[in-house]
Amino acid sequence: MTESTRADRFVHELAELKIPDPAAGRGALWLRLGVALLVLGPVVTLLAYLMSHNTSDALVQRDALTIALAGVALSVVGAALFLRYSLTGVLRYWMARQSYDLAQLAGRVPGAAPEQYGEVGATQR
Repeated sequence: MTESTRADRFVHELAELKIPDPAAGRGALWLRLGVALLVLGPVVTLLAYLMSHNTSDALVQRDALTIALAGVALSVVGAALFLRYSLTGVLRYWMARQSYDLAQLAGRVPGAAPEQYGEVGATQR
């Protein structure tokens, strides 16, 4: 068996974990949608504010309040989507790295069977 570098083993371990590629999924689409809603929310709220101040009709002002609340809701949903899909990549990498480090640590346990912890533990002895 050839000696591989730590980075090569890490890439091999990631391939074995079968973590989906974020570029291949719809995560980028949801992230862009979150950003769009995050920008669209304040715009809608500002337009509703201007609409409510340009009239003295109480019915139109109430409609503007409803539209403004919808704009705030758009902002909140956009922020939630943005946070969820922007943190997904970081947390996915963190989980894979944590798994790799735990496998490395398990391979260093004295008296442990190498096959119990996979190839990483066996190559470190």
